[in-house]
Amino acid sequence: MIKTINRFSQFSGLAIGQLYLLCAGITLWEVFSRYVLDAPTQWAFEVVLVLCATAWMLSAGYVTLKNRHIGITVFYLMATDRVKWRLDLFALLIGVIAIFLLTNDSMERALNAVDNVERAGSAFNSPEPMMLKAALFVGASVYLLQILVNLYIHFTSRVLRAIFGTIGVIMVLRLVLVAAGHYADGFFLAEWADGISTAAAEILDPRQLINIRAYDIGTVSVGIVIALLALMMTGMPLGIVTLIISLICALLFFGPNGLYLVSTNAFGLLEAYPLIAVPLFVLMASILEKAGIAEDLFDAMSIFAGNLRGGVAVQTIVVAVIMAAMSGIMGGEIVMLGLVALPQLLRLGYDRKLSIGTICAAGSLATLIPPSIVMIVYGLSAQVSIGDLFMAGAVPGLMLASLYVVYVLVRCYLNPSLAPTAAEVAARSGEDSKLSPNRVAAVTMSILLVGSVMGSIYGGIASVTEAAGVGVFGAVVVAAVRFRFNWGMLQEALSQTMATVGTIIWLILGAVSFVGIYNLIGGGDFMRSLFAGLDLPPFGIIMVMMGILIVLGTFMEWIAIVFITVPIFAPVVVDMAPELGLEPEWAAVWFGVLFVMNIQIYFLSPPFGPACFWLKSVAPPDIELQEIFASVIPFIGLQIIGLALVMFFPEIALWLPKALS
Repeated sequence: MIKTINRFSQFSGLAIGQLYLLCAGITLWEVFSRYVLDAPTQWAFEVVLVLCATAWMLSAGYVTLKNRHIGITVFYLMATDRVKWRLDLFALLIGVIAIFLLTNDSMERALNAVDNVERAGSAFNSPEPMMLKAALFVGASVYLLQILVNLYIHFTSRVLRAIFGTIGVIMVLRLVLVAAGHYADGFFLAEWADGISTAAAEILDPRQLINIRAYDIGTVSVGIVIALLALMMTGMPLGIVTLIISLICALLFFGPNGLYLVSTNAFGLLEAYPLIAVPLFVLMASILEKAGIAEDLFDAMSIFAGNLRGGVAVQTIVVAVIMAAMSGIMGGEIVMLGLVALPQLLRLGYDRKLSIGTICAAGSLATLIPPSIVMIVYGLSAQVSIGDLFMAGAVPGLMLASLYVVYVLVRCYLNPSLAPTAAEVAARSGEDSKLSPNRVAAVTMSILLVGSVMGSIYGGIASVTEAAGVGVFGAVVVAAVRFRFNWGMLQEALSQTMATVGTIIWLILGAVSFVGIYNLIGGGDFMRSLFAGLDLPPFGIIMVMMGILIVLGTFMEWIAIVFITVPIFAPVVVDMAPELGLEPEWAAVWFGVLFVMNIQIYFLSPPFGPACFWLKSVAPPDIELQEIFASVIPFIGLQIIGLALVMFFPEIALWLPKALS
């Protein structure tokens, strides 16, 4: 049975990657039908939603099997093996409880949706709501089964395995019996299981244990923060942390019926059409990466560096900008630059710290330069146009890149020993740096692809999701020109996409559920009143917000930061728009750029800067983490300068989206 579940998780995880390719194909057909055939489809939107939701949910088994969920492991890694075992056990137990509660409630929603054949009410009128609720239930069930298997394997004692194996069987049996009883009227076992659950819920109703409403929302908020921090420090997956906190809050404030609110928030995430752009952009980036386009770009730009001292470092920044515009995924870009650019910079005789800092800083531009995944998630959370955010991030992103270039050139001019010229390198190495015609064509087409994808968004021709779908097939064409496109390469790209998105989506689901419950209990209003009571000028409040983001960035993943803070911060900024000299509709866009630039600083900042850890994972063994942290400090200073410029001169970010609106 255990092997069967593991194999199913493995197979389903790899198989559902094909659904993303199908989504891209349907999206491409919609664009073609609309603009070429003048016959927009009525079905594409709903079909793509269902396919993506199914892929998101079913990926949980694979991600859990491979232990790919995101967690804060800094303190976990410092623990002894025995403590790690206990922390893993605690995380598994909490995960089982959280996912069982979600599965139980989502099952009831799915069964009712199937009974009523809930439909979208659109022109196509598909049973989209029914299928999305079914996908949530099936995905949660797969997650529950896999985490139960992981819990069983975690023990070596036969007695403990028997005890927890029995508990797992009871959980699954309860779900099966209630589902069977839903369709078999009078099925006594189902009635028995449901009756016991109802009695247990009444007896264990948390409201009988603690009168939570006797506490003010401020005290509750402090308690929630402490609980979040305590659970996060154990290394537990962040999606489970936020999900279990939201479930506890729902039970404490609303009783067992409050679980319905959690599954409602989770279901709402599956209906977020703009979120579909995330897997499609990830797939586009994965195809281009597997096709070797990054290496081609690096080689092409190094040829044009000429005899400019520091030119190879400058072209690395240029390549990073182009790669950022291709993917929007910072982690993959830094890893690629670390694998391709860092060895060459060191081989050419560039200063180690200058090389390391340049790669980390340039790689982090993917958070700001469109199509930024961070901006997509921010736009969903703040309910801001993602197209406007993309346009607003372009100029600040190029401004930061320019600051990096100027810094590199000035340092190399003041200290020529930091970087040799291309002529000096050529004389020493004698390498042939010519590119073959097909590689030149691939580089050219890649740049044209980025321009077309971004141009279609900025020009209002296609939505962000549609542009991402077209970009996937553009990447396929580029890979074919590069003679690197084949079935194996495509499957690797799809598998990478599935694992990456599957890792992200359950974290987002937990965060969305948490924010939804927190706002329902009055947390959002409390935080806004807290900011209003600071008695600070608008820019002072913005500075406080930036400070909070910096603190959170030292221990929390960016997705969690987005969903925890943005729903609270963005409305406050919009309310202050007149005092900031901004129109309300542009205030959230401007703050979005500030937010993303702050996240970019967090990606580099010690002690937990993810960019530094990503580079360390592929850097030569003699490069220590402390050296990487020391190398990025000057670039963090440049990022702070860029953030200050956009903060005090909002038009740096807003003039382009305003001009194109």
